[in-house]
Amino acid sequence: MLKIRMSRGGTKKRPFYKIVVADARCPRDGRFIERIGHYNPLLTKDHADRVKFDLERMKYWLSQGAQPSDRIERFLVEVGLATKKTTFNDPSKSAPRKKTLERLAAEKKGAEAAA
Repeated sequence: MLKIRMSRGGTKKRPFYKIVVADARCPRDGRFIERIGHYNPLLTKDHADRVKFDLERMKYWLSQGAQPSDRIERFLVEVGLATKKTTFNDPSKSAPRKKTLERLAAEKKGAEAAA
């Protein structure tokens, strides 16, 4: 399985990332198949050299079944090559469950009866 992901470079506290196509089993900074761009998070968001990648090679690898990482997918959304994925933040998971709602309703009913 192929992944389009970032490989970290640069010095301590000065990150610089290469956008690479690699086998999913290889380590983050390990062997890769092709380097198709770079990302420099230290530059401002509107700077032209912050994110650069070869669009044609990106399209080619996506057509070959390579899966982009979450960050790479955000870059692809910015250039219009992918659609925005739903976020993983699901507030319904933190909502009270059925038994908790029943207990709260019973407590409220009991408080109303006492008053």
